[in-house]
Amino acid sequence: MKRFLSPLVALTAGSAVILGTHPVLAHGSAAGGALGGLTHPLLGLDHLFMLMAAGTAASFISSQLLLWALGGAVIGAAVGFTGFNIASAEVLAALAISVLGGVILLADRYANTSNYNILTTISGAVVGAGISIHAMLHGLEAPKDASTLLWWSGALVSSVLVCGGTYLLLKKLPITWTKAAAIAFLAIGGLLAFGPLGLLAGGAGA
Repeated sequence: MKRFLSPLVALTAGSAVILGTHPVLAHGSAAGGALGGLTHPLLGLDHLFMLMAAGTAASFISSQLLLWALGGAVIGAAVGFTGFNIASAEVLAALAISVLGGVILLADRYANTSNYNILTTISGAVVGAGISIHAMLHGLEAPKDASTLLWWSGALVSSVLVCGGTYLLLKKLPITWTKAAAIAFLAIGGLLAFGPLGLLAGGAGA
């Protein structure tokens, strides 16, 4: 029990500190160039935690989820770049983090059962949909000028590093870290969607 609680406490406490000290999470226009693209997914906590959640799910459920994430990123970015948006996209983007945390916990519960293959497919759809919402927001924020290609290249590199790095790290760590991360993602998504920071973000972006 102590082996499980230690990483859980560390992750939850660290996340609470970050969420409590980070500035407003509203999205707007992004700085251009490769450096702007490289840092953009890292500066928005919702984007950062979604990438980490996708990497965590892939490390525990199936590496194929990384392909689902890539597909969702391409589709979402293309849609957002055209200027298309959906209602409450910010809230949905945050809740996608919580949903993915729940999916990881369900995968643990139903491991080695007849329902696991179905859950794997559902997990892929959740990852693809969640990442696509975040990528759509990136597309809305991305610069539409001569620096566009460099910006997207930088955003892709940092996204792959975070998602892939999380995947590789958790493949080597004890499974308790993955379970702790899943619980943390459940809480983090809710805090971002409905907590004080989420309200500030919605007001600033209105």
